[in-house]
Amino acid sequence: MNRTTRPGRLLAAGALLCALAATAAAQTVAFSGRRGEKALLIITGHAPGVAVGATVQGVKLVHIDGASAQVDVGGKTQTLRLGGAAVVAGDPGGGSGGSRIVLPAGSGGHYAGLGTINGHSVQFVIDTGATAVAMGADVAQQLGLDPKDSTPVAAMTANGAVAARKLTLNSVRVGDVTIYNVEAMVVPQSMPVVLLGNSFLSHFQMHSDASSLVLDKKN
Repeated sequence: MNRTTRPGRLLAAGALLCALAATAAAQTVAFSGRRGEKALLIITGHAPGVAVGATVQGVKLVHIDGASAQVDVGGKTQTLRLGGAAVVAGDPGGGSGGSRIVLPAGSGGHYAGLGTINGHSVQFVIDTGATAVAMGADVAQQLGLDPKDSTPVAAMTANGAVAARKLTLNSVRVGDVTIYNVEAMVVPQSMPVVLLGNSFLSHFQMHSDASSLVLDKKN
């Protein structure tokens, strides 16, 4: 028997576009690979090859090896893992095992960013009204998730109830903070971003001001 679960509202298209603009407003850096002696650094959506000692858009490549790249932004050194989550340039929390996430406020008061689900990069929007992490079936397919092994549920969307699938994500990582075994909902319609709902947010104490949202991981 299908159970009804309310993952919260799915943001309207206009709000999602505002959130995506917020993602672009904060400079982010990720290490996607190596080309000869150059590191392929994804800097706010662009992927230039950067040589050791060179600076691109304020990001200086200090060192590169097979699995990581060390960069300097504004005098702060960060280590980027190959294929890992993008980090906010200048935020010293580029390593692993962190406990705090800071997200800048975007237009309309939405908080958005870049992270990884099961090691795959995603764009997300914080949604405190969602019971669980929520994504469209297209995104789930890109992440290699198999809804066939999930539980059928009814999810409430802006267009009413739809047949959805509930499953468990191995990991959700934002910045240098990783949460494991996170419940998620996969809805049939396409969604441009992943909604980070309370199955992820419940692991944090949250507070915000006019400029940012701070998530402190609970002990």
